[in-house]
Amino acid sequence: MKTGPVHPVDEMLPAGMLFAFGLQHALVMYAGTVAVPLVFAAAMHLSPAQTVLLINCGLMTSGIATIIQSIGIGRFGSRLPIVQGSSFAMLASMLLIGQIYGVRSVFGAVIGAGLAMVVLAPVMARLMRFFPPVVIGCLITIIGLTLVPVAGRWIGGGTPGAPGFGSIANLGLAFVTILITVGVQAWGRGFVANISVLVGLIAGSILAALCGMGHYGMVADAPWFAVSMPFAFGRPEFHVMPVVIMLLSMVIIVAETTGNCLAIGRVVDVPVTDATIAGALRADGLSTMLGGLFNSFPYNAFTQNTGLIAITDIRSRFVVAAAGVVMIGLGLFPKLGALIAALPPPVLGGCGLVMFGMTTIGGIRELLHVRFEGTRNGLIAAVSIGLGVLPMACPDLFTHLDGLARLLLGNGVLLCILSGVLLNLIVGKSAPDVESVVDRVDERAAS
Repeated sequence: MKTGPVHPVDEMLPAGMLFAFGLQHALVMYAGTVAVPLVFAAAMHLSPAQTVLLINCGLMTSGIATIIQSIGIGRFGSRLPIVQGSSFAMLASMLLIGQIYGVRSVFGAVIGAGLAMVVLAPVMARLMRFFPPVVIGCLITIIGLTLVPVAGRWIGGGTPGAPGFGSIANLGLAFVTILITVGVQAWGRGFVANISVLVGLIAGSILAALCGMGHYGMVADAPWFAVSMPFAFGRPEFHVMPVVIMLLSMVIIVAETTGNCLAIGRVVDVPVTDATIAGALRADGLSTMLGGLFNSFPYNAFTQNTGLIAITDIRSRFVVAAAGVVMIGLGLFPKLGALIAALPPPVLGGCGLVMFGMTTIGGIRELLHVRFEGTRNGLIAAVSIGLGVLPMACPDLFTHLDGLARLLLGNGVLLCILSGVLLNLIVGKSAPDVESVVDRVDERAAS
């Protein structure tokens, strides 16, 4: 019996290529994965040992979540090349709960919100019909633009205001990393071109070490092997209000995961259906429940790797699953995790700038296929992109708002989605006169 050609998303690559491409994805998502536990631990005044525990748990659970999302288990998972990481957008809610109710209540709220996500996933997936191409194009563009400041902070050295931030050495290291990454991508061939980001990360790190900019002391102090056990902070506590706060905050995860699924679907040329979105949201919910059980946090589809897929054109979901295996390994072998953590931020920033820029270009390409003549799509795109950029362009704009309102309005991706969907419903119909003329011309041309 003959079978048709395998879609690139379902292509199984040789083991060596799986590892190399998977490692590249793991390196790209690593910084975002460890950022949430680091900030949470510092804000909650946890001990160094507890901080390391949170990082190891986060890495291991992120790897498991990525495998569930990309490979799929039953009705769980999108079966698209999507990586899963701790959602930074949920951090404010978790800190609010932790400061009032304690750390164990945070994990209880995470478990409760994850369970609710699993149950409500089919209902949430039906929102996909409200995402026409103009909304998708704006969304992908804003995802890329929103990530550029992250790359900027890495290029400067990590933390604005810190000594040495934006130094000539940091800027120079990032610039050289960009040149190496672009050069390998532009003039490399085949496999070498496809690992341009990995080459840039390695070459930039070697250059940093030669210049005395690498700090690898933490590698020697880290243990070789450690297993993250559930309930390391004690039995989770369940209170109504923390669970409600966490569940309301999960609106951001629903929006980001839906948007990222649509973006990845466009990049890898796979139709994204309601069933795809529902599977992705179920995977988010299951991963979030696992996060609460294993001392970690809510998970969502990460945006960082969209640009990497666009650059390399390696669409296989098994490559992303291999990245999940690498992340589990980093969580089980802290010394390896410490080695990756020692990557200089300017090197990450240089590679990140290229990838996030490619994500933005993906959105612009999507908008090129949108019909603007005789429609109000131009108005929808203008307002949606403007609102999406607003929190990034003016971070202090919503400082007088409190709680959930500030959390939601401070998220450019969510503002873009809400604006695009609402405007499309209100003013999205084509101007009747122009539309009818165009239809008549099309009919005459067809006849």
